Amino acid sequence: MMMKKREGSLFRTVIAVTLTLLLCFLIADSEIRCIESERRALLNFKQDLDVPSDWLASWTASDVDCCDWVGVVCHNHTGHVLQLHLASFMFGGEINPSLLDLKHLIYLDLSGNYFNHTPIPKFLGSMGSLRYLNLSNAGFGGLIPHQLGNLSNLQYLDLECDYYDLHVKNLQWLSGLPLLQHLDLSSANLSQASDWLQEINKLPSLSELRLSSCALSGFIPPPIPSSINFSSLTTLDLSSNSLDFNSILFWVFGLQNLVSLDLSENLFPGPIPVHLQNLTSLRHLDLSLTFFDSSIPNWLYSFSHLEFLNLGYNNLQGRISSAIGNLTSAISIDLSSNELEGNVPRSIGNLSSLRSLDLGHNQINGTLPQSFGQLSKLESLNIGFNMLEGVVSEVHFAKLMRLKKLFASHNRLTLKVSDNWTPPFQLNTLVLRSWNLGSKFPSWLYSQKQLLSLDISNTGIIDAVPPWFWNLSSQFDYLNISHNQIYGEFPHIPLILSYLSTIDVSSNNFTGPLPCISSNVTFLDLSNNLLSGSISHFLCYKINDSQSMEFLNLGNNLLSGKISNCWMKWQSLILLNLENNNFTGKIPASIGSLINLQSLHMYNNKLSGKLLSLLKNCTDLVTFDIGKNEFDGSIPKWIGHRLSSLKILSLRSNNFCGQIPDELCALASLQILDLSHNKLFGSIPKCVNNFITMARNNNSISPFYFFYVVSPDYSDGPFESELLVIKGNSLEYSTTLGLVNIIDLSNNNLSGEIPKEVASLQGLQSLNLSFNILTGRIPENIGDMRSIESIDFSINQLSGQIPQSMSSLTFLSHLNLSNNNLIGRIPSSTQLQSLSASSFFGNKLCGPPLTENCTINYVKPNIENKRSKGFGGHMVDWFFVSMALGFVVGFWVVLGPLLWNKQWRILYFQFLDHLGYKLSGVVAQIWYSIVSKCCKILNI
Repeated sequence: MMMKKREGSLFRTVIAVTLTLLLCFLIADSEIRCIESERRALLNFKQDLDVPSDWLASWTASDVDCCDWVGVVCHNHTGHVLQLHLASFMFGGEINPSLLDLKHLIYLDLSGNYFNHTPIPKFLGSMGSLRYLNLSNAGFGGLIPHQLGNLSNLQYLDLECDYYDLHVKNLQWLSGLPLLQHLDLSSANLSQASDWLQEINKLPSLSELRLSSCALSGFIPPPIPSSINFSSLTTLDLSSNSLDFNSILFWVFGLQNLVSLDLSENLFPGPIPVHLQNLTSLRHLDLSLTFFDSSIPNWLYSFSHLEFLNLGYNNLQGRISSAIGNLTSAISIDLSSNELEGNVPRSIGNLSSLRSLDLGHNQINGTLPQSFGQLSKLESLNIGFNMLEGVVSEVHFAKLMRLKKLFASHNRLTLKVSDNWTPPFQLNTLVLRSWNLGSKFPSWLYSQKQLLSLDISNTGIIDAVPPWFWNLSSQFDYLNISHNQIYGEFPHIPLILSYLSTIDVSSNNFTGPLPCISSNVTFLDLSNNLLSGSISHFLCYKINDSQSMEFLNLGNNLLSGKISNCWMKWQSLILLNLENNNFTGKIPASIGSLINLQSLHMYNNKLSGKLLSLLKNCTDLVTFDIGKNEFDGSIPKWIGHRLSSLKILSLRSNNFCGQIPDELCALASLQILDLSHNKLFGSIPKCVNNFITMARNNNSISPFYFFYVVSPDYSDGPFESELLVIKGNSLEYSTTLGLVNIIDLSNNNLSGEIPKEVASLQGLQSLNLSFNILTGRIPENIGDMRSIESIDFSINQLSGQIPQSMSSLTFLSHLNLSNNNLIGRIPSSTQLQSLSASSFFGNKLCGPPLTENCTINYVKPNIENKRSKGFGGHMVDWFFVSMALGFVVGFWVVLGPLLWNKQWRILYFQFLDHLGYKLSGVVAQIWYSIVSKCCKILNI
């Protein structure tokens, strides 16, 4: 009986288990589908979005389960939508309130989209289930809604935005978020939230706080909490504000559990605070760009647990202690852009975990320790812009198998490796500018199959480029082998480079024709070589229909012939330099199609004809230099009307004639005007005071325009330069070009008076009006030109006295008033009396620095014929004797040096030639005046 009962019980158990398993399989096999109301909510949400095609293609009204839609995560059993992962979907539009129907949504990420500065929807504050809300960099703008303080379950809130797009009136709404652990308001304007610290202090669970670039001030008004309740805080980012240590010392240094601290880009002058050593849990410390001006404290080297240390861009001095070897956990150390000196300690080799080391832009000297070769995990090394010297050998790279980036330019280091050396690394970036690599082209570069950026400029190479190197060119995005003595021709096949690449092979000895370059190149500098021949095959060679070239420098070569009319496909050009070649003919019409052109250099060629009117289409031109050519005709008026962005206009040494058009005065941004050595006549326009930039006296704080190319180590400077004649010397300006203001109208036939409006140009540094036929007086208000350093009014017909106001020109270091009709005393001032007496020759002036004393009255003696008796009773007429003697002496005094001194002879005939040129100018001016009057009378 008992046996039967047991068998029945067992049978029932088996049946129950079987039914249970079957039910589980049936449940597992049945598909969990999302809730229909939530499907409709998502479709309505999508309807108001501007969505790129195919990004949300799965979001349809078909039978596809919405839990399978991209970005949607549902609950495994209930089917409710729990999470929306929609970061960086590149959509905009509006956020539909239908999201409120997603009652169970706990995770919403809309970061990395663009909602066109629309406000954050207030209704988001009603989504009470949210635990995670990320709206960072989503293009929202305006006031952060205080309704977000209703999200009592929120643990993660990220509202990072573009610079000050979002702002708050206060942060009192944060008190409604008691569970918040992560808060990021970076780049939101919190300047009105003076109680920011007190309000954030009310978040007891906060572990990560990021308030970078929030316009936080150094002053924290009372009441200051007696106890800062940040016991859970492990990450604090207050970078890029205006804080000082006086306002944060009292609470930051008490955060014992802090693991990551970023105080970079604040105002902390003085030494690194000793209180920082209390933060014994730190793994990440960023104090870069904070104006510290002490040495690196020894206690910092005791942070053996520190993994990330950034002290870059400060004013730290002294040596790097050998105790740096104690930072054995360090993964990244940045001490760049300080004033550190002394040797690199050998203990640097102890940092076995180090992946990145930046010691660049300091004053570190001595040799490079061989212990660098022990850093087997090192991936990036920057020792550039120091004063290191000595030999670097294979030992220095012995175990650097992981090295990818090496920045070491601008040192005095010499690389000595065997001819068959194969480096243990595969670099993608190598910058050895100004090293000594030896005369041979480095053969070990052949092994670097992953190299993207290479700079071996100014390294003493005297060799031809091996063919295998050009085969590597397709992998480069940056190549600089300039300032060597590399010779030979470019390969005859097109050089194919990677997309948006830079090539600088300038200042070498390359010969032959220009190479064919792929359309991927954006920067090409072939200047200062010996390249010859026509430019046509280079311009018109068709690899693609259009070029992406932005910078093209072919200057200082031996190129010749006409400039081909193939510029239509070079629409991206910003800078074009063809100066110092032998180009002939006219400017081709297609250059007028370069509507993005900002800089055009054609100086010193043999170009001719009138200025092409199509150039008026290049309305973005900032630099226009066609000096030292053979252009003729009048200066076009459209330059002033259409090229309103011009800052440099140089037409010097051409054959331009006619008057200076008043329309040039519309060039308010002009800083350099050079019309010298032409055939211009008429008066100087009185409207020169419209040169607004020249009238300002503060250009030193806003240099105008440079064309920059970013090198791998961010060290390349401006590529815009200009040859200027200042103080009688011809100099090339580049780095300081934006600070220069000059006007040079010399060597023309300009007449009339110097307009008093010139003196209003208080920012002008050099004014040259020499070798003209200007008359009248020097403007009395010339002393207003407070920045003037050089004035040249020589060889004109100026009259009257030197204005007394000229004595107030304290920056004046070069003055030439010679060969005019000036009279009277030279004004007294330390500046004027320190000048050379030759500055005043050829006038009727007196006083220092001249030797003529203004108190002596000069009386012209009467010449009388006096007869005297000579020997033998004969009367001697001494007048005729002295006249003959004077003729002989004068003949040899004047002509003798001309016969014996070739340089004097050349100068004398140049003077006669210029005198004839002046006389012809006077005649032309008189003739022009007569013709003009006749035309007016005849109404022609």
